Amino acid sequence: MTSPTEKLREYGYELPAPKPPVASYVPVVTTGNLVYVSGQISSNEQGVVTGLLGETLNVVQGGNAAELAILNVLSQIVHGAGVPLADIKRIVKLTVLVASTSDFFEQHLVANGASNLLVGVLGDKGKHARAAFGVASLPFGAAVEIDAVVEI
Repeated sequence: MTSPTEKLREYGYELPAPKPPVASYVPVVTTGNLVYVSGQISSNEQGVVTGLLGETLNVVQGGNAAELAILNVLSQIVHGAGVPLADIKRIVKLTVLVASTSDFFEQHLVANGASNLLVGVLGDKGKHARAAFGVASLPFGAAVEIDAVVEI
């Protein structure tokens, strides 16, 4: 059986180092059997993926940015909370914020970048409830920010 980490590699990804908080909050909180992950932006070792959907980025680029944001969420679960990917019982809920113009209406398609990666890596445990909506701007000009609630 292929492990979630191996499946992640099949998508061409390794978990990045967790990002430290940039304001007055903690990146991850575990209480009982739930892990709450603070908003993680679309960034990788090259920096922040910036842009505005409907202006400088298209849906495919936004979906790729959402994949990076969810990788940062998974990194906080594994490295911040100390929970191996294989020990995740369920991704319960995602909130996906998409920096977009007022006439961009496909935030749900951008969010699919994160959702599809989770299901691809975790199978049914990656299926989740979700909210996706547009915002005028995000920290550091990020294209996407995602927070999560996870059952362990």
